[in-house]
Amino acid sequence: MKKAGIYIDETFAGVLTEDHDGYHFVYDLEYMKSNTAKPLCPTMPLQEEEYIKEFMFPVFDGLIPEGWLLDIVDKNWKINPRDRMSLLLICCKDCIGNISVRDYE
Repeated sequence: MKKAGIYIDETFAGVLTEDHDGYHFVYDLEYMKSNTAKPLCPTMPLQEEEYIKEFMFPVFDGLIPEGWLLDIVDKNWKINPRDRMSLLLICCKDCIGNISVRDYE
């Protein structure tokens, strides 16, 4: 199982997990209590219930590089382009925009 901490505007917002059932995202309860809390995207509003999807959530998949940048990642880190979670963890620590992905233990 792989886990990633998801940050919005440098604030911890929740945990993304990949397991044999697919992908799961849950917002952090403390984050949701904050006056500055905002959803990741319109299709994933703030809620306590876990989001579950067989494939990578589009909001996270859109952060992963494509084309020649993906080729560089494949060549240098030997990560299979189909391993979306590993790509997120390696490539999306400092993305353009307000979402970042970091290791979560």
